[in-house]
Amino acid sequence: MSIKLFVTDLDGTLLPKGQQVSQENIDAVQEAVKAGVTVTIATGRMYRAALPVALTLGVDVPIITYNGALIKSTSGEVFYESFLPKKVIADVVSFCQERGWYLQSCSHDELYLPAHTSEAEGYEAAQNIKGHVVGWDGLKAHNEAVCKLLSITSGAEETDARIREMRAYFGSEIAVVRSNANYVEIVNPGVSKAAGIQHLADKLGVKLDEVMAIGDANNDLPMLKAAGHSIAMGNAVPEVKAVCDAVTTTCEENGFAKAIYDYVLRG
Repeated sequence: MSIKLFVTDLDGTLLPKGQQVSQENIDAVQEAVKAGVTVTIATGRMYRAALPVALTLGVDVPIITYNGALIKSTSGEVFYESFLPKKVIADVVSFCQERGWYLQSCSHDELYLPAHTSEAEGYEAAQNIKGHVVGWDGLKAHNEAVCKLLSITSGAEETDARIREMRAYFGSEIAVVRSNANYVEIVNPGVSKAAGIQHLADKLGVKLDEVMAIGDANNDLPMLKAAGHSIAMGNAVPEVKAVCDAVTTTCEENGFAKAIYDYVLRG
């Protein structure tokens, strides 16, 4: 196979939770780049949280952030953006506030919090980002250039229950996805990592059958299905492993690097 674009998720794929990218993974990226492969990132993270990782890798192409809602180069050039409507933001904030659900927002690539709760502290630590505490009314007020809203739960069962309730209430107004066991992500309909890959492939003049994607979580499923070739991490959820062409080792075992050597450089 001939892979021209290799797209990776971040958390649980390229880097373990709260840790830096391993030297093994960096070396694998550099080997792929030398072989003429474009390596980029597709993540649910904020652009500002993904950018340091991209710079560490030496990635000089647009990176897909906010689960596909924003594609922006490391130099700051915007290739695609999809912002939630202000009315939808207000409705989702009210919906979550009434139910006592934690919710946070990203406006102009800044993090806004209703209160500095344990959920907020955990997110800040994991993403190496500091948020602004603005209260529930503040979440409604900071409603410009909002790529996504994020509700954080106590675990997978609660996450899935919230997703079902929000989909039943809002219907096609929003897209609601689970990015890990504790994260409920709210974006515009049509926004996904898969759509982000298509936008980027078109920009680079690459066909989808020349694209390989790698991931571990439910929000990676669209891009894994859309790419011509797909790899699941060893720590991936069962749904991801079921749709991928192959399974590599876990994130902690540098399964990302192994996938590049096994399926890109030797594929």
